[in-house]
Amino acid sequence: MALSSGADRGSHSMDKSITLPPDEIFRNLENAKRFAIDIGGSLTKLAYYSTVQHKVAKVRSFDHSAKETEGDPLYEISVQEEITARLHFIKFENAYIETCLDFIKDHLVNTETKVIKATGGGAHKFKDLIEKKLKLKVDKEDEMTCLIKGCNFVLKNIPHEAFVYAKHADSEFRFQNTHPDIFPYLLINIGSGVSIVKVEAEDKFERIGGSSIGGGTFWGLGALLTKTKRFDELLQLASKGQHTNVDMLVKDIYGGAYGSLGLTGDLIASSFGKSATTDKEFSKEDMAKSLLHMISNDIGQLACLYAKLHNLTRVYFGGFFIRGHPVTMHTITYSINFFTKGEVQALFLRHEGYLGAIGAFLKGAEEDNPNQYSWGENYAGSSGLMSVSPELNPVQRARSGTFPFDMLEMDRLERQLVNLPLLQDPTSYIPDTVDLTEDVLAREYWLYCFEEALDGVVKRAIASQKDQPKAVERAEKFRQKYRHKLQTLRHQPFAYGSLTVRSLLDTREHCLNEFNFPDPYSKIKQKENDMALKYYLKVVKSVEELSWEQRQFTLVKGLLAGNVFDWGAKAVSDVLESDPEFGFEQAKLQLQERPWLVDAYNQWIERLKGPPHKCALFFVDNSGIDIILGVFPFIRELLIRGTEVVLASNSGPALNDVTNSELQILTERIAAMDPVIHTALKEDRLALVQNGSSSPCLDLSRLDKVLATVVRERGTDLVIIEGMGRAIHTNYYAMLSCESLKLAVIKNSWLAERLGGKIFSVVFKYEVPSNIREIKS
Repeated sequence: MALSSGADRGSHSMDKSITLPPDEIFRNLENAKRFAIDIGGSLTKLAYYSTVQHKVAKVRSFDHSAKETEGDPLYEISVQEEITARLHFIKFENAYIETCLDFIKDHLVNTETKVIKATGGGAHKFKDLIEKKLKLKVDKEDEMTCLIKGCNFVLKNIPHEAFVYAKHADSEFRFQNTHPDIFPYLLINIGSGVSIVKVEAEDKFERIGGSSIGGGTFWGLGALLTKTKRFDELLQLASKGQHTNVDMLVKDIYGGAYGSLGLTGDLIASSFGKSATTDKEFSKEDMAKSLLHMISNDIGQLACLYAKLHNLTRVYFGGFFIRGHPVTMHTITYSINFFTKGEVQALFLRHEGYLGAIGAFLKGAEEDNPNQYSWGENYAGSSGLMSVSPELNPVQRARSGTFPFDMLEMDRLERQLVNLPLLQDPTSYIPDTVDLTEDVLAREYWLYCFEEALDGVVKRAIASQKDQPKAVERAEKFRQKYRHKLQTLRHQPFAYGSLTVRSLLDTREHCLNEFNFPDPYSKIKQKENDMALKYYLKVVKSVEELSWEQRQFTLVKGLLAGNVFDWGAKAVSDVLESDPEFGFEQAKLQLQERPWLVDAYNQWIERLKGPPHKCALFFVDNSGIDIILGVFPFIRELLIRGTEVVLASNSGPALNDVTNSELQILTERIAAMDPVIHTALKEDRLALVQNGSSSPCLDLSRLDKVLATVVRERGTDLVIIEGMGRAIHTNYYAMLSCESLKLAVIKNSWLAERLGGKIFSVVFKYEVPSNIREIKS
């Protein structure tokens, strides 16, 4: 749709016929229910809530009371429509506000709201225009309250929201793990002036200080000194300047360092000091850089003093002065580091530009209590963090079209997510084993790997819906969307926080869901589950005939052989595609012989000779042979020993991983064949609980609250994590407060070689926390 921009931008004029694709920017606008807007001096941030209708794969057990015939499937799969909630946040320049309001008015169909919450300095200026265009009453909210509410929301719901900026490092953005308890913290909001706010709880905050020397000072003085009126152009000048041409340094006064006071020679002794003693013209770039340093150092020192006064170590910076500009983040970081001697880090936020809009939205949605839910970033609809602002990167702007937009989408999750209570130290827990933003070789390999696998994923998606007329068209849209995401991550690996194998997998799942492919592997899982069930009793009987020592090893080997059946690993999917007869016994032959790559089997056996564990929590992996012939015989032995077992499976589909609804049906069927499983279920010694995830990986800091409660109530003292995604790509270094088993078969040659092994190498990691070891000794 071509629209007139309706804005005269002078020398910065844009094409008046702006392409505004509604499905890419104002997504799902026809189902928007509630609006909020934050209008600053140059940027507008719009927020709205919508209901999203998308397809979900459901499984339902057949009635097996009647006589079954050979080949009858265990359960039926249906694709149903489901409605979920989504938050949309869009950021654009004020010059486009009229165009955007016109577009919203034309596409607003089902909205029930009569009010739009507004905040920011521009809310009053544009009030009449908004009310006229949208026919909604503007209800203004307090700017600082909205800012704090927005900050709390992103810190709680986006794991890699905060980052440290390191200009000269290989990875300029170093993302921080969000502390389980985000309070207290200090927020330094640098707008025209500076506000310093201490935040102690959700609705408890206090402005404890501030300064009139802020972003407006930089802009105003900069305009006077350089005759440059645009804020972003001033920053561009500063990025090219050399402040030492204007500033007087310690060595300019003393000829070197002032050792007795601990002052180095390169330290600024007087901002603009040389302009009073040197009879020459200074460049605009040098003056802009000197001014930036002067204001940043002043703000940095002020922030440090307040942080020390209130004993706070978490200090976040936001406001239009920051706006993701590398040059401002670098100067603030340097200042904080200098004044605190490295004790306090300057923290910035990926979505700091949205805080006011998010807060205004939350104020308007209080009757729905959005804070009772957990929310997750939808990578398919979010544009991600850019390296610099659109004003400073014409290439990036050209790539995204003529309309400079930035978007964030958050999906409401069905389950409330919390930490696993057994994490040794939740504050230091990092789910991912390798950070691809820092490991360049690994990043190149995995991006290549995911791009190479794309054709196979598209093929699988189409095959899962071959009776659907538009499946091919939707699959092609998925391919384009995901390939674009991979290209973005190649140039901007920090776009969605730390880049990891987990985030690449999750982005792919989000994109598949976006184009209504909720479970591309559903039919494969159904077929493999049916097949594996036929061999269950045979496997159990063969194990029962063995001596105790032989039985334990056979059960572990079966668990590892089952884990080979992973459609997410190309080496395995190629075999399964070409040889449908490849089965459990063949998989055992593929396994590395002992000693394994990581081999703690002997320690595990010694532990089994002792008293039984009270309760084992098992994070399961794949459907079919893995869960039925690998996991169930293994947990059956634990149950016989007197250990309760909790099987934690995915809430939603990912690759061929077993979901909780599938596992319920499989367990019911196994219980009908096996008295041990039947009795354990009946006596509630075997429990099936969903983990709250729809990912092939596992983040132990975002688990279903119900699972956390079950773990606590049952006194869980053993955690078993299975599979490459959950035990290698994530949680390999996770420290738990109880005994743990992490086991997987490495089904990727490159990764195996990197770990010092070969494909189908085995990792069997048994860990006991030092406090438990001391008690036992």
